[in-house]
Amino acid sequence: MDDLDREILGELRADARISYRDLGARVGLSANAAADRVRRLLRTGVIRGFTALVDPSTDATRPGLTVFVDVRLRQDMDSDDFEAIALRLPGVTETAHVTGEYDYLLRARVTDAAGLDQLLRRLKHEAGVAHSSTRIALRIASR
Repeated sequence: MDDLDREILGELRADARISYRDLGARVGLSANAAADRVRRLLRTGVIRGFTALVDPSTDATRPGLTVFVDVRLRQDMDSDDFEAIALRLPGVTETAHVTGEYDYLLRARVTDAAGLDQLLRRLKHEAGVAHSSTRIALRIASR
């Protein structure tokens, strides 16, 4: 991967729907050369796919709350085991091993307060969480 590939990735991160013509113009390539580079980045696994970011407040298929849960693991819980268990729990969409006071930051979607309570109970009983602190997202902005 060279500087031009990195520039292409930056453009695709900003707008994955950009045409190859416009992408090429932004990075100094023809449309065909830009398309060839994107196909190579896909083939080699640098780009794993493209996705749509949906505003959770407008997503009628997934009503509920987005929550962020900081967790500290019990001493006897292995981090690899925790990740595997946590990601199997309904609603958990991401785990991030972090520095600081907590071991992990989880992102999850729950239907309501009762769903959050159920998730927290399962994290403690099934995933080896000793302590947690939860924040509810009021609004999410992304690009």
